[in-house]
Amino acid sequence: MKKNKRIGVLIDELTGNPSKLYDSKHFCEKFDIAKSSLSEDIKIANEIFSENGSGHIESISGVGGGIKFIPGISDSDIVNLQNILIQKLSDPSRILGGGFLYTADIMYDSRFVRDMARIFADRFSKLNANYVVTVETKGIPLAAQVAFMLNLPLVVIRREAMYSEGSTVSINYFSGSTQGIAKMSIAKRAVRPDTEAIVIDDFMKGGGSIQGVKNILSEFEIQVVGIGVALEAREPEKKKIKNYNSILIIDEIDEENRAIKICPSVNL
Repeated sequence: MKKNKRIGVLIDELTGNPSKLYDSKHFCEKFDIAKSSLSEDIKIANEIFSENGSGHIESISGVGGGIKFIPGISDSDIVNLQNILIQKLSDPSRILGGGFLYTADIMYDSRFVRDMARIFADRFSKLNANYVVTVETKGIPLAAQVAFMLNLPLVVIRREAMYSEGSTVSINYFSGSTQGIAKMSIAKRAVRPDTEAIVIDDFMKGGGSIQGVKNILSEFEIQVVGIGVALEAREPEKKKIKNYNSILIIDEIDEENRAIKICPSVNL
């Protein structure tokens, strides 16, 4: 196989299996080439990723080492995504009763979800987490994409326990969105004790739901090492959680004047 075709196949396999660690022998045997030739191919492929801002190839040396593709996104692509989302979400017709904003079409749009997931995959790739965790329902597509890009299992915490999940652990927590006590549950078989998790959600107001996720995971002695939310509300200013990443901030939803104010987040 000629060099340009090898690089094309290399890029295709790596991007189709993000964060999967490949032994160098895999590609040497696949292309019937020496390690020196593979190193040159990897260097060129990495230059291509770097130029279009789509990620990078990470090389791990030593026993058990190899190469893997880490998805990413350039700063200019982040700004472009934020601007597009702000334009779409600022439509007054999205205002719902009670000061809520309709976002389902955005959170279920595979193109937007993919690009938002690239942001979080890039930010959390060094954390060595064991799971990506979310709460049903609108956060599932985004969390699933992040899990795919980080090559991690997805764990969905339910609002109500399901018989099909077997034994569960449930807790009550205070939800800022509903201003009341809510419940969440997780299947005991879904996680292992003494591990680490990344929490992904579509929206955060006061941080009560994510704090609830942290609390229920602590029942398994699981540490939350990263938190990513697509949208966060400006108020309340003091959140129940700290050290999180968000993409956009909803400053104001004015029902009377049918106006929405949204700005890019600085927590990236």
